[in-house]
Amino acid sequence: MNRRMHPFRPLLLATLALTAVGCSTTKQAAPAPVAKPVAAPTGPVSISNRAMLLFDDAVKSFDAQKKAKAFDYPSLERKFKAALEADQNLAEAEYNLGVIAERMGKADEAKARYASALTKKPSLRQASDNLAIMKQNSGDVAGAVALYQDVLTRYPDDAGSRARLAEIYRQNNDHDKAMELSRAALMRDPMNTNALKVMIRSYLDRKQLAMAKLVALRAVKLDGADPELHQAVGLILLKEGDTEGARLQFKSALEAKADYVPAHVELAQLALGAEDFPGAEEHLRRILQADGKNAAAHVDLGIALKGQGQYDKAMQEYDEAEKLNPDLGATYLNRGIILHKVKDAPERAVELYKKYIALAGGEVALNAESPVFGLMREAESIVQAKREAQAAEAQAKQMEALQAQQQAAMKAEEAKQKGQTPPGGATPASGTTPESQATPASASGAQQPAATPAGGTQTAPAQKNAAPVDSDEPTDDLL
Repeated sequence: MNRRMHPFRPLLLATLALTAVGCSTTKQAAPAPVAKPVAAPTGPVSISNRAMLLFDDAVKSFDAQKKAKAFDYPSLERKFKAALEADQNLAEAEYNLGVIAERMGKADEAKARYASALTKKPSLRQASDNLAIMKQNSGDVAGAVALYQDVLTRYPDDAGSRARLAEIYRQNNDHDKAMELSRAALMRDPMNTNALKVMIRSYLDRKQLAMAKLVALRAVKLDGADPELHQAVGLILLKEGDTEGARLQFKSALEAKADYVPAHVELAQLALGAEDFPGAEEHLRRILQADGKNAAAHVDLGIALKGQGQYDKAMQEYDEAEKLNPDLGATYLNRGIILHKVKDAPERAVELYKKYIALAGGEVALNAESPVFGLMREAESIVQAKREAQAAEAQAKQMEALQAQQQAAMKAEEAKQKGQTPPGGATPASGTTPESQATPASASGAQQPAATPAGGTQTAPAQKNAAPVDSDEPTDDLL
């Protein structure tokens, strides 16, 4: 049975071993009691021939899909279910259904399948390993420790459980115990790369780069197709300052496994650092394909889009990051930068900078050289300048209005002065034009007779345009 189960074993164990690396806890959890599986049958359990044939057919289908690098998990699930239905004692079929369920994202079903497989065959320690890893990844470290210890009680020479226990001790900063368990695992299985990975991480944690590199190169020779080992070498080179060498190692990890997220994360960060924004965007989108709820990846994608001048799209990524994790300070810092530098909204930017500082623990918690302080001072100076400009503009408008009022008053005064009659002149009856000053005595408009002298004789009116009198001309003295 173990032979037939073998094709699925590396598939799951390799996957979950990588997942367990991301687990971290702050303190060692006390082991919790775990229900013991039922005792193993005293005699061999016979499996029906039909179930064996169906199981073999399912394994062959898996092998074919593995070569094609295209898994049809629903199809494989149907095949292994048929084998299990033919004989419920076929624990290996139950185990493989757990593997498929986990690959399809059905964690609860996977746990139930592994537990059922252990009930049917307690010696199936791979089911215990996978169940323990799932507990560890879900945060139930105590449950995982108990399962690993149970395996070691029944199988004292098991190297895999020792290596995974070593990783838990490393995550809790007990490096001495982690190294002890890793060496014990390698003594029992010199090819156990999980134990080597624990040693590499432990050396990295303690900044012993030379030792970490030595172990990593040994591990790569053992399994050059393991992306996590290339990733480990890349991290070591990165700490040594060899950025280009680290980039090549991260790419090698992707060549081994195209969807290996940790390598995409590192390559995205290197691309952002080099301002290769299109390259960073490519890796970040691959990360979000694997985990669309990664708030930090949305923030970094926003930075990459901002670097390409796509400011509105960048703001959309920041909005998505805030929905996923409202306490992620980088969201507010980067959104504030766009509002400050691009959108001409320094007031809102200042508010966002203050929120970032508060989420970081306040001004005391941040380094005095943090860029946010310079950004905030610059934004505040712009706000102050805008306020002063607005005040000056309002004052200028008031002055213009006052000048306009004064000019209007002066014009009114001038018009009033032009409309007054000169002293001693007759006031027109209509008060409109000075030409109609004298009013005729009669309605006919005839000219009035000239004034009569005191002697009673009417004086002839003066001749208009009379010729000048010539002194040599004789005068007419006749009366």
